[in-house]
Amino acid sequence: MIFDPKTPPKGTLRDWIDFRADTMPDAVSHNFLTDGSHLTWSELRKEARDVALRLTALGIAKGESVAICKPNSRNAIICLFGIFYGGFRATPLNLAAGPAAMGHAISHSQCNYLFLGKSQVSTFAAALDETDAHPCTIPADKDILFPGSAKLPTVDLHEISPNDHALLMYTSGTTGLPKGVIHTQSSLLAGGWTTAVAHQLTPEDHAMCVLPFFHINGLCVTLIAPLISGGVVSIASKFSNKGFWGDCEKLEVTWFSIVPTIISHLLHSDRIPNDTCKNRIRFGRSASAPLAPETQKGFEDKFAIPIVETMGLTETAAQILSNPLPPALRKIGSPGVGYGNEIAILDHEQKPVKTGIIGELAVRGPNVLLEYLNNEKATNAAFTKDGWMRTGDLGYLDKDSYVFVTGRLKELIIKGGENIAPREIDDALYGHKDVVEAAAFARPCKVYGQRVEAAVRLCDGSHATSDELISLCQKKLGAFKSPDFVYVLNELPKGASGKIQRLKLVELV
Repeated sequence: MIFDPKTPPKGTLRDWIDFRADTMPDAVSHNFLTDGSHLTWSELRKEARDVALRLTALGIAKGESVAICKPNSRNAIICLFGIFYGGFRATPLNLAAGPAAMGHAISHSQCNYLFLGKSQVSTFAAALDETDAHPCTIPADKDILFPGSAKLPTVDLHEISPNDHALLMYTSGTTGLPKGVIHTQSSLLAGGWTTAVAHQLTPEDHAMCVLPFFHINGLCVTLIAPLISGGVVSIASKFSNKGFWGDCEKLEVTWFSIVPTIISHLLHSDRIPNDTCKNRIRFGRSASAPLAPETQKGFEDKFAIPIVETMGLTETAAQILSNPLPPALRKIGSPGVGYGNEIAILDHEQKPVKTGIIGELAVRGPNVLLEYLNNEKATNAAFTKDGWMRTGDLGYLDKDSYVFVTGRLKELIIKGGENIAPREIDDALYGHKDVVEAAAFARPCKVYGQRVEAAVRLCDGSHATSDELISLCQKKLGAFKSPDFVYVLNELPKGASGKIQRLKLVELV
């Protein structure tokens, strides 16, 4: 059990938990901001093993789904690692998905048991109204209250292998029912490994986790990667603009993983970390959505902390692309190069194209999903005959093998037969000093088929107008690509990861 940057991790999640507990038992593995507690690697193994034994005693089969309906917290992490340790299939429910999507996940996963937090009781009840499923709930707040005897059962844990199911995570479902992505023990470990390799993580590193573990970024990047590298992770229940820098200072954080909307909110805040904190932080990591160049430059100029833009998917256990760490070349506007996997751009015949040609981004590697649960059609559609997994993203490779993403296939704006990437308009809008959030989208139009519109959130006290923002876009992009309308909203719709959901905007404005 060694972290080899050239070879994906061998074994299972149980093997790696055991390895950390055996080799660094007293080292802190996790800090929890909600209650100030912590876990060492040996304590994590003990707690996870207890959960695993109790789940086994309930008669749950290897690879069977066990759901978690609870936000980031000490017991949520113990439950998650306990499910992994026992050889079951962890199924974190997206707490921001809404009752219908959550109900679908509960039913579709066929989970018979579910860890439930007290603050999610009403959310869970609303989800049950959307399904005929009736999983047994295990309260998981101050204590984890299993049914039956309080005495730890004497049972044998399931024997598990790298090819066994480990995670079932549902996609956002913005264009239909969420799909259930299955990762094996092996692919989930590989997902954490790609992050550890790209960012050169070591046992001396200390991560800040403010993203929910029921999103692939929060789970693989800030929970599985430190398991592979042996580092510490401090876990917040959610992001706090007010407390973020203070927590980084107090906990001596060396890196963090956030999303572009959080980067923008930090940039427009008046809070600044002290020099000791800024000097200690090696990098900040941006993921889940494209990062506007103006936002990245503004953040780095203000805080003197390099931002490493990356890209990943639920289907790839998070990261597939990353910019290298400074002083190596970071290309602003690109999510970087492949780490631990192969990258290609495919044409309409699903054949790789030459440098500079726009096509669909595809990936092959050890971190790619096994399948979509009970959805053979979607699984077959996701893969080419050559084994490439199609991402649904449009982009191109430059001469240095850096990927530049131009948009999503399903989000492309087609105006008068011309393709317009929404990101072009987003980046132009972020060029205004008062724009905190921005998203362009298509509106049906009788003349052009579709027209361009956009929505923004402005910083407090801004007097920027829609006409002013349209004019800015016209100066940068020309009239044809510029939005006909820019709506100023108090909040743009976002998923659990903080990614703006532009397809929902046409329904809201």
